[in-house]
Amino acid sequence: MNIQFVEWASAGEEQREALIQRPAMASDQDTRRKVQSIIDDVVRRGDAAVLEYTDRFDGVRLDSLRVDKEEVAWAEAQLSAESVKAIDVAISNVRRFHEAQRPVEVDVETMPGVRCRRISQPLDSVGLYVPAGTAPLPSAAVMLAVPAAIAACPTRILCTPPRPDGKADPAVIVAATRAGVTEIFKAGGAQAIAAMAYGTATIPKALKLFGPGNAWVTAAKSIVSGDANGAAIDMPAGPSEVLVIADDNANPEYVASDLLSQAEHGADSQVVLLTTSSAFATRVESELESQLKELSRSDIASAALGHSRLIVVDGLDTAVDVSNRYAPEHLIIQVDDASSMLPGIRNAGSVFVGPWTPESVGDYCSGTNHVLPTYGFARNYSGLGLDQFMRQMTIQELSREGLEALAPSILELASLEGLDAHAAAVSRRLRS
Repeated sequence: MNIQFVEWASAGEEQREALIQRPAMASDQDTRRKVQSIIDDVVRRGDAAVLEYTDRFDGVRLDSLRVDKEEVAWAEAQLSAESVKAIDVAISNVRRFHEAQRPVEVDVETMPGVRCRRISQPLDSVGLYVPAGTAPLPSAAVMLAVPAAIAACPTRILCTPPRPDGKADPAVIVAATRAGVTEIFKAGGAQAIAAMAYGTATIPKALKLFGPGNAWVTAAKSIVSGDANGAAIDMPAGPSEVLVIADDNANPEYVASDLLSQAEHGADSQVVLLTTSSAFATRVESELESQLKELSRSDIASAALGHSRLIVVDGLDTAVDVSNRYAPEHLIIQVDDASSMLPGIRNAGSVFVGPWTPESVGDYCSGTNHVLPTYGFARNYSGLGLDQFMRQMTIQELSREGLEALAPSILELASLEGLDAHAAAVSRRLRS
């Protein structure tokens, strides 16, 4: 294990800036060029292109992209009662939290006779992507499908890569169908993103795409979101990450397990500890070494630790400042009276407070959504919520008296902007 151990106070500003940098994402210009080629091919040839790329990249030759009723029944038979119960608990809690996010209609009379409203409507069609690279992610299906169903988006489709046997992962199928997905397709990577963004004979076009993925998926989402004929996306994405703030009274075993729970996501993940105690950082480092040996994905976690950090700071105020600069996807606070630190936290995707709140609860079934901004995008993006599956529309309705009251201001502003027709649209009405 080779994790960087550093004292923040002794680091210069240049080194400090380097300490809060993420590993470089693999999505370079060559990747974007290849992804663009795949997208263009899918737009041109539709299902045939998706099937060919599935054969090339996933090593699976499919007759059909659709998960049919028989495969859904097969998937249900593969899961134990305990697995189905766990999925249902996750769905129930995520549904409860997201139902509380239903928007309230705004209806205001800004002045007599001038009524302004703001209402919310579901997106007509959404495309959900659930990766299945080094591990299947039924939890992602729950996080994406539940708010889509609550928003009542009429078309809710999901793409996920097939297994070597040509079937989709059974847990993903069960989670998606129980959470309200209407159609599931066996397609992964850039070809799945292209198919949902532009539509094929089999896969309906989606107006907005949601879900995590590798560098190719991330590049594909970026490309289609920049095309007026493509699709909007939920947020920019990068490798998973966690930052833990801990004092000397925290449990080093818990902290190490929290760090490793993110490190095992991928070799490009990053984990950071900010602590007020050098001795505590040493104890955590020892725990990391011992716990790492017990993990089935120890090679992946070890690689992630190679570009991770144990940083000793001179106080909790400094820890909060560094955390806000880093803007982590996940922030865990394990200090005395942890909730008292929340007012100072500005930039984080999701926050986990106290010793009994591991990041795992948010990943699976506390109720919050685990689709979160990474790579520092928590500075200007929020995590996934019900609002992202809806759009807002404003409505205004005036009486004649309301228009008469507003007319002087409208006419003056139209004159300032030199827009005569704007003024005439008001004055002609008032002459009648």
